[in-house]
Amino acid sequence: MEARLHDELKDQLIESSDEFRILANEHAALERKLDEFAARPHLTEDEQMEEVSLKKRKLHLKDQMEGMILENTASR
Repeated sequence: MEARLHDELKDQLIESSDEFRILANEHAALERKLDEFAARPHLTEDEQMEEVSLKKRKLHLKDQMEGMILENTASR
């Protein structure tokens, strides 16, 4: 799928779908938290475990969002 079309569909779903908007907001929050971890010179063992968990959750959210985008594309 063309990147521009993908972004347009994503924007439309953020506007029209509460479920998608919740997923997108959580994805963005996880991105910010992961950026905080990346800015630190060292992470504790607990922080490293949390970072891995956050990355997995973020990927799962992205997969859900991509699935919704594909469903929306197929229904057009």
